[in-house]
Amino acid sequence: MKNLMFATLGVFIAVQVQATPLPAPKVQKINDRVYALLGPRGMPNKQNQGYMVNSTVIIGDKGVILVDTGFNDEIGKHLAKAVAKLTSKPVTHIINTHHHGDHTLGNIAFKGAEIISTQQCKALVEKTGYEYINIVQNLTGQKFPNTKPVPATVTVAQETRTERVIDGVKVVLWAPKGSHTPGDLMVYLPDDKVLIAGDILVNETVPNFQDASVKTWINTLEVIQKIDAKAIVPGHGPLMTKADVAAMHKRMAMLYAGVEAGYKKGLSDAEIRKTLDLSAWKKMSSFDENMGADINRTYLEVESANF
Repeated sequence: MKNLMFATLGVFIAVQVQATPLPAPKVQKINDRVYALLGPRGMPNKQNQGYMVNSTVIIGDKGVILVDTGFNDEIGKHLAKAVAKLTSKPVTHIINTHHHGDHTLGNIAFKGAEIISTQQCKALVEKTGYEYINIVQNLTGQKFPNTKPVPATVTVAQETRTERVIDGVKVVLWAPKGSHTPGDLMVYLPDDKVLIAGDILVNETVPNFQDASVKTWINTLEVIQKIDAKAIVPGHGPLMTKADVAAMHKRMAMLYAGVEAGYKKGLSDAEIRKTLDLSAWKKMSSFDENMGADINRTYLEVESANF
């Protein structure tokens, strides 16, 4: 009887954990057809269940274009409910800004939608999708058996700008040279003056350099500042202004220059970190998780460039 009670209690607790609601996105209206769904910040954990990304809703003539879909099928469904509160139109198109699981693994919740990404992003989703499922399961302590990688059905080449009209909305698919990842894609809405940047831009959080080309990323940030954008949606954090983009550009350029200067003095990456002014970075979320690895990644890139 005691064993049965414990078993029943275990099932009850498991159900309670599974039933914990996902954090609601912060819905920020940009105009009558463009809404940012700002997710929580921070790393995946039991509380957010992997939901820690920004998505963007673009309402077309008959359907919805959704940019980035979350880290698992449950988050995808969660975002679908948020979309349904804004419009009765179905999600007909998805755009993935890059291959990382927090931006792509919710694709599976949108059956029949056309999925758009760069060619490189598609290849990386196919290659690494199941690795990201393992990552989110390990970090949240939950299983997501219905989550499967769903790569793009339509692709654009890297280092191109492709103009399309999707369901009555003029869209520029801007695929810069790989910056945050080798397969980055930004979405510019020229009629709305809105830039949706994925993780090439993040706000109030330390960016992740894991798959980055840091020097190229810095150059991309310089180009972004020339774009006529009144609203900028980053991959993580609050909406940005062009002044915020300029500040991010300055921080990253100074970081790269500091690492390069230390390398040329013969310092190791650990020694270089002690020489850097990281006061601006320390104010941001994910500093402890990302900063050391970011310096190491920058060091390796500087080392390769000076080899």
